[in-house]
Amino acid sequence: MLPRKFEFLLLLLCQITIGQTTDEKMLHGKIMAESVNVAGVTIVNLVNEKSTLSDNDGNFYILAKAEDLLVFSSVNLEYHRRIIEEDDLKSDQITIKMTAKITQLEEVIVNKHPEINAVALGISPRGIKKYTPAERRLYTALSTPGDALLNYLSGRTAMLKKGIEVEKKERLLVLFDYLFEDDFFTNTLKIPADYVKGFQYYCLEVGEISDVLKSKNKTKIEFLIIPLAKKYNEIIANEK
Repeated sequence: MLPRKFEFLLLLLCQITIGQTTDEKMLHGKIMAESVNVAGVTIVNLVNEKSTLSDNDGNFYILAKAEDLLVFSSVNLEYHRRIIEEDDLKSDQITIKMTAKITQLEEVIVNKHPEINAVALGISPRGIKKYTPAERRLYTALSTPGDALLNYLSGRTAMLKKGIEVEKKERLLVLFDYLFEDDFFTNTLKIPADYVKGFQYYCLEVGEISDVLKSKNKTKIEFLIIPLAKKYNEIIANEK
């Protein structure tokens, strides 16, 4: 016979595991934006790596489950992200509100005096670690020995660690859009428009490009991705 406390712990863990296990569902969404075309917006699920495009009315369908991260990108709309919740899966349709891109100057000086910051002004203490949203969720899950044990045994800790990796990949994907013009991938690298986001994923998975992306050295990045583009186009051709 198992001790009562141990039986209670096993029952609690089973309930937590069942509660966190959610099958993927075909999610229906609609993109809304004032005075901007909402057709052809790229939607990517960064967890299961599924992607799709919105139709002329902004409607889209994509497989997702709770806590999946969807990212929305378009030539004429600002980058948008959405973490899927349980209520979204129960809804017949979710609404995604996006905003039009504002024309940016070619060069903007963000801070002419970098020595003046929150730490220098005494607003924030020196040496405090800054957490990303995914890192903060993991930190909370491990905040006490009891929580750490339950989250480890239920698999939540592993899921949160995966979320951190997804978040890192997401930040790297944003750098592609920041560093290169919209037509670089289609005109220079000859990647079909519908495959651009897939090619960016391919670069992160196959090419050793992560560190170079962080350096924002366009010359080095182009040196690495040009041969990858050739291979990727060959893969597309073989699939067709």
